[in-house]
Amino acid sequence: MPFRHAPSLFHLHYSDRLLRSLSWAGVALAASLVAGIPQSGAAWAPMLAWLGLWVAYVSILNVGQVFYAFGWESLLVEAGFFAIFLGPARAYPPTLVLWLLRWLLFRLEFGAGLIKLRGDPCWRSLTCLFYHHETQPMPNPLSWYFHHLPKAVHRMEVVGNHVAQLVVPFGLFAPQPIAGVAALVVIVHQSWLVVSGNFSWLNVITITLAFAVLDDHQIGHLLPFHHGALSPLPAWYAAVVIAFGVLVVALSYWPLRNLMSRNQLMNASFNRVHLVNTYGAFGSITRERYEVVIEGTDAPELSPQAEWKEYEFKGKPGDPRRRPPQVAPYHLRLDWLMWFAAMSWPGEHRWILALGRKLLEGDRPTLKLLRHNPFRERPPTFLRASLYRYRFSNRRQRKETGAWWARTWIGEYLPPTRLDDQARA
Repeated sequence: MPFRHAPSLFHLHYSDRLLRSLSWAGVALAASLVAGIPQSGAAWAPMLAWLGLWVAYVSILNVGQVFYAFGWESLLVEAGFFAIFLGPARAYPPTLVLWLLRWLLFRLEFGAGLIKLRGDPCWRSLTCLFYHHETQPMPNPLSWYFHHLPKAVHRMEVVGNHVAQLVVPFGLFAPQPIAGVAALVVIVHQSWLVVSGNFSWLNVITITLAFAVLDDHQIGHLLPFHHGALSPLPAWYAAVVIAFGVLVVALSYWPLRNLMSRNQLMNASFNRVHLVNTYGAFGSITRERYEVVIEGTDAPELSPQAEWKEYEFKGKPGDPRRRPPQVAPYHLRLDWLMWFAAMSWPGEHRWILALGRKLLEGDRPTLKLLRHNPFRERPPTFLRASLYRYRFSNRRQRKETGAWWARTWIGEYLPPTRLDDQARA
C-alpha cells in the first residue's frame, strides 16, 4: 500500500528489529511523560514528546493490517494527537483543547449508544445482556457471575447503558457541575464494563477522557490532586491550538454526518492518519459462543489411535476448567482474532492458515503468543482445528465439576494437515 494511503515510517524501511526498536523507543518516551520530564521543560518539549508517540503509533497502525483493525487503535491515535496540545505542567491546559476532548468523548459514547439502537433489536427489547457476558470476545474472571445474574438485572444493565450513552453525553457540554456529573456517570458506567469483561484499553481511555471534563474541585474529591500557581501559555502556543481547533472542526463533518445516518458505520476512520473518527461497540450481539480449538499430534501417520493435544491461548476460552483470566487493559490481538475466526470459516481468515504453518514449524515467536505449547521437544507432525460451542456452566455443573465452561463439538474447522501439505498449498 503506498504512503499516501497509509502514512508510515516503515515505508522507508521495514524489519522486525526496526519494529521492536520503534516500540521500545515509544515505551521509553511514554515513561518519560508519565514521570513528567517533558512537561517540566519548555512549552514545546511535551508537544514533541506526544508528537513522537503519535507518529510512532500511526506508523505501526498503518502497517498492522488485520491485527490492528480494532476501533480502540484509532481512539488511541486520536486521543494521543489531542494530548499534543495540552501544554506543559506549569500552565493551564488550553480551554479549546479541553472542549475538543469533550467532543471526542461525546462521539465515543453517543456513537456507541446509537449503533446499538440501530443495530441489534435485543438492545431495544432490553435482552442483549442475556447473552453478552457469555459471548463477549474475552470474558474475565467475573463474567461467569455477571452472566448468572437475574434477567431483571440484565434488563436494568441495558437501560443503564442507554442512559449513559444516549442521554448523559449531552451533559458533557453543560456548565459545571452538570458536566462533571455527566463525566462521573461515564466513569461509573465504564468501570462496570471493566469489572465485567476484557475490552483492552477501550474503557481505560474513555475513563481518562471523562476525567478531562472534571474541574479541579471535582477531581480533588476523587484524587489527592493539588497544583501550584499556573502560568499562561505563550502567544505562539495559542496560535497552534487555534489551528488545531480549526482542523478538528473541519474533520468533524464526516463523523457528524455518520452519526446522523441510518447506515451508521461503527469504528471507522475517514482519513489516513485516524483523526476525528467515528466509534461504536456491539452493534450486534452474538447469541451463541463458538471457539476454534487447535490441536496437534506427533503421530507419524494419521490413525484413530493418534493422540491429539490442545494448544492453550492466553486469554480466550480453551480448557473448560480454566477460569477466564483478567488481561485488560493489555490487548491480546491473536486471541481477539480467534473470536472473530470462530464466527466464520477459515477461508475468510487467511492469517489462521499462516498460524497453523508457524505452529507446525515450531516458530518460537509465535509460540510465545500462546499460554501452553504441548509440543516442547519438537513440533507436531499434524495439526487440526475443531469448532466447539461454549456455554458458561450452570451453578450445579460448576459445583460438581469445577468447570467454568461446558462445550460441545460442532465439527471440523481445519482438516488435519502436515508441513508438507502447507508447503504445497
